Amino acid sequence: MEFLTGAWDYVVPFLVILTILVFVHEFGHYFVARRCGVRIETFSIGFGPELFGWTDRAGTRWKVSAVPLGGYVKMFGESDADDTGPDAPKLSDTDRAVSFHYKPLWARTAVVSAGPIANFVFAVVVLAGLFATAGEPFTPPVVGGVQPGSAAASAGIEPGDRFVSVAGEKVDRFEDIQTIVRDNPGVPLPVVVARDGQQVALKVTPRVHEETDRFGNTHRIGFLGVVGGSRQFVRHGVFTATVRAVEETYSLSAATLKAVGQMIAGTRTAADLGGPLRIAQMSGEVAQIGFVSAILFLAVLSINLGLVNLFPVPVLDGGHLLFYAVEAIRGKPLGPKAQEVGFRIGLALVVGLMIFATWNDLMHLKVFEFLKKLVT
Repeated sequence: MEFLTGAWDYVVPFLVILTILVFVHEFGHYFVARRCGVRIETFSIGFGPELFGWTDRAGTRWKVSAVPLGGYVKMFGESDADDTGPDAPKLSDTDRAVSFHYKPLWARTAVVSAGPIANFVFAVVVLAGLFATAGEPFTPPVVGGVQPGSAAASAGIEPGDRFVSVAGEKVDRFEDIQTIVRDNPGVPLPVVVARDGQQVALKVTPRVHEETDRFGNTHRIGFLGVVGGSRQFVRHGVFTATVRAVEETYSLSAATLKAVGQMIAGTRTAADLGGPLRIAQMSGEVAQIGFVSAILFLAVLSINLGLVNLFPVPVLDGGHLLFYAVEAIRGKPLGPKAQEVGFRIGLALVVGLMIFATWNDLMHLKVFEFLKKLVT
């Protein structure tokens, strides 16, 4: 079975990529917490029993733990919100000064926000470095060929046309056209192309095309019937590379949020939602394709990790920020019981989502078919 073949080639890239992203996220929390005067007790990559580690001069235990599927930063005073009863231990002024719980609202908000922000900043840095060295993957929006009888041919699109806009959106790359067309099967789209020094307005209706991916899932996508030119790598200067990296990070974030919104609205199948098994498989595949693909994948995952952690679900960073927003409005934090209920609901949602995503992974990787063959 495919997912068992060469498992080592998938596990190692997955663990390397995951470890990098977890470190970046948690270091964001750590860095801002230290700047806000919070004492850090533990910085862990992974969960469970410690495999190895060391303690720095500030008293922080840096360690690598046995279950490499995440990590955490344990700050002094994080649990003090639960210790407000008459029997709660009294902290000295020195301990209160370095306790997370007793920091002002702005400081706690900054510490919690720092993890997701670090993921976005990391993605920008990685993409900027890639665009300034290897170059930005780029395919000019020029029609290399038109398939006979296709939607493009019916609309009057000709070889050599350069797309200016599709559905009112400016296009700079052939990939932009593909994204818009794929998401609009059967929908009439206004198109502007440059031809012989003039702009020509056309209207094209992408044909509905059913595509089966390597996991056996069928998707309805738009199909235009044009062929682009060869892919190029455009190397930018440091400033331009940084600007392009910011723009690409924004575009990827917007596309991800749009996809999530479509899943919630029911216009997009939730079968596209993947979990750790599919991420592991994709990590191995991009590592085998090459360094540039692996770097791009690393940046995309970093952006997704930042976005997911900002969702307003208790247990995630976004849930903490939601509680802080309520605290800012009320002038005081929610009571321990209300927070406990919120965290239980959030934990149930996260666990349920992980189970669903893992189920999708098992179905996509045809694990159950494999097990059925073993027993029949």
